[in-house]
Amino acid sequence: MLKEVLSHIFREPATRKYPEVRPEIPEGFRGRQVFDVSLCISCGLCARDCPAKAIEMVDVEGKKRPLFHLDRCIFCYQCAESCPRNAIKSSKIFELASTDKSELVVEPKSGRGN
Repeated sequence: MLKEVLSHIFREPATRKYPEVRPEIPEGFRGRQVFDVSLCISCGLCARDCPAKAIEMVDVEGKKRPLFHLDRCIFCYQCAESCPRNAIKSSKIFELASTDKSELVVEPKSGRGN
């Protein structure tokens, strides 16, 4: 057993030193949705087509806008595919761990992108 322990001491670690060393995110990664409210036409196709029912249309300044529940989202991006104006885009934001579900709600706000 001592031989086994000594052989592992001098090996390179099998894991990465996250979060000190940031991983390289591959192209096409499906991270948190980025919503551009200025492109949204309030059609509701994103909410209708979401297989996880993670999108709810809510009233913002007199118009219906999508509210994303990331705790329900399966990151299939059917919402982005359904959007006729490309108001929903993917991002490389992957750090979504939380103990509070309210932090996983992406509310539509006035202005650009949220």
